[in-house]
Amino acid sequence: MNSKLDLLQSKINKAKEGGGEKRIESQHSKGKLTARERISLFLDEDSFEEIGMLTEHRSTNFGLEKTKFLGDGVITGSGFVDGRPVYVFAQDFTVFGGSLAEIHAKKICRVMDLAMQNGMPFVGLNDSGGARIQEGVVSLGGYADIFYRNTMASGVIPQISAIMGPCAGGAVYSPALTDFIYMVQDTSFMFVTGPNVVKTVTHEEVTSEELGGASTHSEKSGVAHFSVENDVKCIKDIKKLLSYLPQNCEEQAPSLPYTAGDESRPKLNDIVPANPNQPYDMREVIHELVDDKSFYEVQENFAQNIVVGFARMAGKSIGVIANQPAYLAGVLDIQSSNKAARFIRFCDSFNIPLLVCEDVPGFLPGTDQEWNGIISNGAKLLYAFCEATVPSVTVITRKAYGGAYDVMNSKHIGADMNYAWPSAEIAVMGAKGAAEIIFRNEIKSAENPEEKWKEKEAEYAELFANPYNAARHGFIDEVIVPADTRKKLIRSFEMLKNKVQHLPKKKHGNIPL
Repeated sequence: MNSKLDLLQSKINKAKEGGGEKRIESQHSKGKLTARERISLFLDEDSFEEIGMLTEHRSTNFGLEKTKFLGDGVITGSGFVDGRPVYVFAQDFTVFGGSLAEIHAKKICRVMDLAMQNGMPFVGLNDSGGARIQEGVVSLGGYADIFYRNTMASGVIPQISAIMGPCAGGAVYSPALTDFIYMVQDTSFMFVTGPNVVKTVTHEEVTSEELGGASTHSEKSGVAHFSVENDVKCIKDIKKLLSYLPQNCEEQAPSLPYTAGDESRPKLNDIVPANPNQPYDMREVIHELVDDKSFYEVQENFAQNIVVGFARMAGKSIGVIANQPAYLAGVLDIQSSNKAARFIRFCDSFNIPLLVCEDVPGFLPGTDQEWNGIISNGAKLLYAFCEATVPSVTVITRKAYGGAYDVMNSKHIGADMNYAWPSAEIAVMGAKGAAEIIFRNEIKSAENPEEKWKEKEAEYAELFANPYNAARHGFIDEVIVPADTRKKLIRSFEMLKNKVQHLPKKKHGNIPL
């Protein structure tokens, strides 16, 4: 038996060596951790249970049978993060460049199946040169097997992807199907076709970083939800994200202990400028409303006219969606509509209540927006709010104009509670534009058209540019003192915590994609 135990231990040691010392040194020289180091940092100490450590590829093409590594370039298994179970894989770039092939893919599929069967989050740490060319279509089939499982798991368990190295070609679609994507600055990139192909086809000269680096995807495309400085920060942030999420769609997110205190926030009384055209940072409002230092923003550098992220309200997880008047006056456009809609649908999938902070002057006008589909893209945001069945509360801080008022979680599309500050202006449009349309003839015929315009603007503002007309119709449940908003929200979410609402029986809706 001793000899057999020695053989087993030698194989385990061999598997843990990955691609060998030189390749590990090369990985470190690039500022990257190895796959095993990443898993060790991610999971609670001594909690990792590895699956498939001793697997090997079985290809004989192009002499591949002469080069084999135990584990076949990916480490898979389960463990605990802050005492909560998760399933995880980490691609090992020191083995075949982390390339995906038959056995590699089977290992990933195995832990995905287990994650689904057991209702646990699934986290993928991607660092791969792409499909293993020597295995041909078998590699492509492996990708498709993973894509199918990503789709089946969507809305059932949280799926998180970290891009910690190259991720190109077909490999990008698995992360794209997951809920959140992290990218590491300077060491990771994602693209369907690389710089050489781009140069051949379109004659564009572009680097990997410019084409698909962390800054590109976090600022321009919106593909990446988070851009982080290094591997260590990436893994710590994934653990932070998991703390806001339930294990699966049938559970509630974990609550933190909370001791009630003075919930008044006097700063909110003076946060909205007297001049309705002057910007302010909606993040300041959010930080005052939610538990101290609990706001974790998602896609911070993309579509900055809307702010989304997770926070806690009296210890409980919520999702926050807020117009940002400090950027493009907080208008809704194609990118912000997509950003918010996807976030809302995630929260609704996993029983996370929604807080909406509204200050929106309307949809962004222009040929660029119209020709690129602001109608159907804006409809995605509308659809997401209408479809959501989790508790949702809206606070209108200032402007709520036109169709954007309807779209931003109005009472009419299913909001449970709608509050407004005294500074709220709820109308079809701003007083200046409305006066110009309604009183056009009267203004034109006046002795002093400019003075008459201002008079009529004030008349319209007094009638409509306030929250009281909407409150009279029951569209606003209460006009509240801003300083009391946090107290109102805590009570509202507590009263709504057992909300049950069922959508009409259907296979699934047809969101305007």
